[in-house]
Amino acid sequence: MTSNSDLWTRREAAVPRGVSSMHQRFFARGDNAEAFDAEGNRYIDLATGIAVCNTGHGDPRIVAAVKRQLDLFSHCSFQVTPYESYIALAERLNAIAPIAGPVKSIFFTTGAEALENAVKIARAYTGRRGVITFQGGYHGRTLLTLAMTGKVLPYKAKFGPMPGDVFHTRFPIDYHGFSVEQAMAGLEALFASSIEPSAVAAIVLEPVLGEGGFYNASYAFFKALREVCDRHGILLIADEVQAGFARTGRMFAMNWVKEATGVTPDIMTIAKAMAGGFPISGVMGKAEIMDAPDAGGLGGTYGGSPLGCVAGLEVLDIIASDKLCERAVVIGDRIKGALRALQQDGMSVIGDVRGPGAMIALELVHDGDANRPNPELTKAIVQEGAKEGLLLLSCGLRGNVVRFLPALTMPDALLDEAIDKLTLVLKRLAPA
Repeated sequence: MTSNSDLWTRREAAVPRGVSSMHQRFFARGDNAEAFDAEGNRYIDLATGIAVCNTGHGDPRIVAAVKRQLDLFSHCSFQVTPYESYIALAERLNAIAPIAGPVKSIFFTTGAEALENAVKIARAYTGRRGVITFQGGYHGRTLLTLAMTGKVLPYKAKFGPMPGDVFHTRFPIDYHGFSVEQAMAGLEALFASSIEPSAVAAIVLEPVLGEGGFYNASYAFFKALREVCDRHGILLIADEVQAGFARTGRMFAMNWVKEATGVTPDIMTIAKAMAGGFPISGVMGKAEIMDAPDAGGLGGTYGGSPLGCVAGLEVLDIIASDKLCERAVVIGDRIKGALRALQQDGMSVIGDVRGPGAMIALELVHDGDANRPNPELTKAIVQEGAKEGLLLLSCGLRGNVVRFLPALTMPDALLDEAIDKLTLVLKRLAPA
């Protein structure tokens, strides 16, 4: 049996340090919400490949669909000879997209590709150049999406200069005392100091900041942004790469916004969980907007892989048949309830517990003070959790947030075990 340490030695020799790994444990096998490493150690997976395996590892329905497709063909490029599964997936997504009016969709390979092409579409439609994003937002690692990402370390350092005409403003976070009114005043200040609104093609934001710390964009904020966009002819783009496909308790986080306010985006980007682990991403938007680029202006060799398309169709069926939106709420409530109980029992390092559905954040601070982040404890919890058999991730501009992204197919017994292990780790590292 090859050991984790031996594999890590080979990794360091063969792979550049620029691609980091949070855990020095090598994934060998997955089974629904469990993972097993090269040494046979078992873990409850609360990371799911960064919100990719919402339907768990190795769902036999997805495996069977991909095997059937492999027997036919694995690639031909939609730009050369199209295939039905691409059309079928677009039709299914268009029908459920929380976007007003007729919708069209196009598929790519990665979340960054989706964001790049969403900007291209917005620029083609509006004839404008400017893009506004938010501090703490994460949109990818290509140069344009790096420019859009609102976090320098580790993403932007050493990679400049960045593409121009991308501007950042501050995201409203109640926990940090920065209100929607202050955020909108900051946006107006940006219009006055950096780019006129008539030159802005799009405002791009995550409904729930991912790398930024799992902060929700409030309904009031979306209403205010929609009003500004409508007033100035700016497109509103919702980046659902991490939040989509039942993670938040709805198919998309924007469903919550639409239900509460009627606000809808003009364009949405999707990826990660849309195909149960197979690489595919997409841009959905109002048909008129999506048709703005000329024929040949959009595409990519692997975009909308037939394997990804058939897997994506199966994922939509599984979300519906297994009621994964409802399950996300149950799982999230259980984990958040356990963490809040520890907070109420006097665990002062727990500053905030939040997140819609099963997109959960634990923000760690010193002595209950939101202005004193505790990244050291955050890192220790992630590492100690692995020793106890939990795969965890951290995030946040200040590095002090543990994020939980469990499989939505996790059974109750495994969820109970995960909560027990998490409680043990927190009490060991941060006694009340």
